[in-house]
Amino acid sequence: MKPHFLRLLQKTAIITTLALVAGSALAQAKTELLVYTAIESDAMKAYKDGFEKAHPDADIRWVRDSTGVITAKLLAEKNNPQADVVLGVAASSLALLSQEGMLVPYAPAGLKDLNPAFSDKARPPSWVGMDVWGATVCFNTVEAKKFGLPKPTSWQDLTKPIYKGQIVMPHPASSGTGYLDVTAWLQMFGEAGGWKYMDALHENIAQYTHSGSKPCTMAGTGEFPIGISFEFRAHQVQATGAPVELIFPKEGLGWDIEASGIMKGTKKMDAAKKLVDWMTTKEANQISATWWAIVAYPGIAKKVEGIPENYEKLLVTNNDFNWSARNRSRILADWSSRYNSKEEKKK
Repeated sequence: MKPHFLRLLQKTAIITTLALVAGSALAQAKTELLVYTAIESDAMKAYKDGFEKAHPDADIRWVRDSTGVITAKLLAEKNNPQADVVLGVAASSLALLSQEGMLVPYAPAGLKDLNPAFSDKARPPSWVGMDVWGATVCFNTVEAKKFGLPKPTSWQDLTKPIYKGQIVMPHPASSGTGYLDVTAWLQMFGEAGGWKYMDALHENIAQYTHSGSKPCTMAGTGEFPIGISFEFRAHQVQATGAPVELIFPKEGLGWDIEASGIMKGTKKMDAAKKLVDWMTTKEANQISATWWAIVAYPGIAKKVEGIPENYEKLLVTNNDFNWSARNRSRILADWSSRYNSKEEKKK
């Protein structure tokens, strides 16, 4: 082998080694954030890619489950917190974490640009809103015709005997959508009236699922004619061509906010703040607007097919997240003692 060619190979080997060392050092320099979330799996990649593009020195590692499961996991870990950030979890759950002293109050850089109605009112806030999701009833017109079921227009309609065994809804202990339904009924109809309503509705329920999305998916496939769900999944099921109509009960819609907050005890505070800062940006809200009809950044949301123009006005006004948080254990215990006989069997 010629000397000059040998020297060239040696130089190439050195450059390659240096590049590998530099790449390894860069990878090691990245801060990995453990982020607990309940966002739909459709959205996880978009948020991760957007944040890591803006902050290449950070990396998101998700732990995803339904709202109730994530909330229970966080509470169980209160004395030994694992998560750095909680993102895309119901505001009613984050209000509970705040009451338990588990969140770090922090005003992110873009807070001033957001609709104040969709974040914690405290200053600095313990949690900051991303988007709003609300109750929607998915009604399979083909299956309904088979059973001779009229189209319901109200929550009270769903208690009529003709719907017996034809309705599925989310379990409030595992699903944020289920919990927003229950707390909305208790606040709209009063506690006594709310439980009376749910007693009557229970007679017509076939199953309480452990997912807020599943009732509408089941209605879409015709497994059951009626599924109480939320507008994002309802719109998606309808968009697949399923014979589903979206019903927005006239008494008003229960709703909650997907929100973010920093967990007390994180050892990665700078990176955690960067993530919460980024979630308030126009870019992050544009990602949210891909799926949600209402987002925290004004003027970003787009018209979503099947969602009425006055959707925001249909949301119940007496929706107190702090009340929902303070009373969560009591409400869930009472609800479970009454209705768990129709709980979906866990795998």
